[in-house]
Formats: sequence, structure tokens, C-alpha cells
Amino acid sequence: IPIKTDHWDVTEPGFTEIDLVSHSGDRADGDFLHSLDLTDIHTTWVETCAVLGKSQIRVQEGLDTLRQQLPFVLRGIDSDNGSEFINAHLLKYCRAQAIQFTRGRPYKKDDNAHIEQKNWTHVRKRMGYVRYDSAAALAAMNAVYADLRLLQNLFMPSVKLLQKARRGARLRRTYDAPQTPLDRVRVCPQADPAKVAALVRQRAALDPFVLAARVDAQLAHLYTLANHQRGQAPSTGAAA
Repeated sequence: IPIKTDHWDVTEPGFTEIDLVSHSGDRADGDFLHSLDLTDIHTTWVETCAVLGKSQIRVQEGLDTLRQQLPFVLRGIDSDNGSEFINAHLLKYCRAQAIQFTRGRPYKKDDNAHIEQKNWTHVRKRMGYVRYDSAAALAAMNAVYADLRLLQNLFMPSVKLLQKARRGARLRRTYDAPQTPLDRVRVCPQADPAKVAALVRQRAALDPFVLAARVDAQLAHLYTLANHQRGQAPSTGAAA
């Protein structure tokens, strides 16, 4: 799996960064939930799902779910060096689906800057730092993500960095006009027309305020399923 040190400079959708966000609370024993997060570089479209544990098979199945939800063909993924991604199982899957698979440099989070930002705005700010480790929490978290997918991609505009120019000691950044991810997808000839048309109809039928209130209610329910049992504190006493 080749290392990618430069950022994708693409003019079409389908080239993405992916990552896992842990929901382990203050301890890492046993199986617990992870959020598999994917963002498209060109359109800023985001897909997320929850998986229990981070086995090779579960991560690959989660990626396949996200791939089928995208309104365009998944052409490439770029991940970090975690074993949940860097394995023969996922590499075989990507080759079978004609997906370009690259990875960032170890300990260089800036190589995956797009997904690191989405991990915070789309996952951690919503889910917090508590532990989720049950089948009920898995179903509840995926229900949240199903509505968040619509709220964030259909209604919430964002800006994209167009260029950076240094002037003396200052770095000047230029951004494009704010657009929703769906609006960016709509102007892409590579997008799936049937999926885009369905999303446009769905946006016209939805009230974003009602949708946001439903997300808040689902998050409140999800929090009731958190496992707040704390891990054992390390012993500080000297041996007798």
C-alpha cells in the first residue's frame, strides 16, 4: 500500500480520506464502538457508520456500506497506518472494487488533514468521549448517523480552501463560496444522476429544524446507552 505524502488535487468526486474514531471511554479493554468516517476531497461529502470492534472484516464491511451510500463512485481511499486499514483483507477488497488505496506517513496526522477535521466536527463533537460497547448502542449510533448524513450533506454549507499564499510573515488563505456538499455533488458530471435526484427530492421534503431536533433526541437516547463504568485505577502503593 503506497505512502501518499501530497494531498489529492482532484477535480472530480470519489477520492476520499478515511479514519476510525474510538468510543472507548477511559479504558480500552474488550470490544467497543468505533465510528468509521469518510470524507470526499472534492465535494466535502461525508459518510459515517458505527462498527463494533475494529476487526479487518468489520471495517471492510463498514467501508462497503459507506461506498454504496455515496452518490458517486468511490475511486480512492487514503488512511493512516492502523492495522484495521493496513491489511491484506482490505487491500483485496479495494483491488476487487477498483479503488485506489494509499496511506499517510506514520505519526503525520497532517497527511490526513481533511478527515482529521471531520473526525472532530462530525463525530467527536456529537458523540463525546464516553464508552459505547453494546449492540443497542451500535444500532442507536447508526440511527444518529443516518439522520446526521442528511443534515450535514444536504443542509449545512461549508467552504473549501482554494489556495494559500505567503506574503511576508503572513499566510493568506483563499476560500470558495459556501456550498452544501449536495450542491457540490450536483454539478459533478461523475455523480450518479438517480442518487442525486433522490437526494434533491429528499431535501425538498425535509425540514432541517425538525431533522436537527430529531438528531438531538437520538443523541440523548444514545447517551443513556453509554457504559460509564470506569477502569481500574493503577495501584500506587509499594509492595509489602
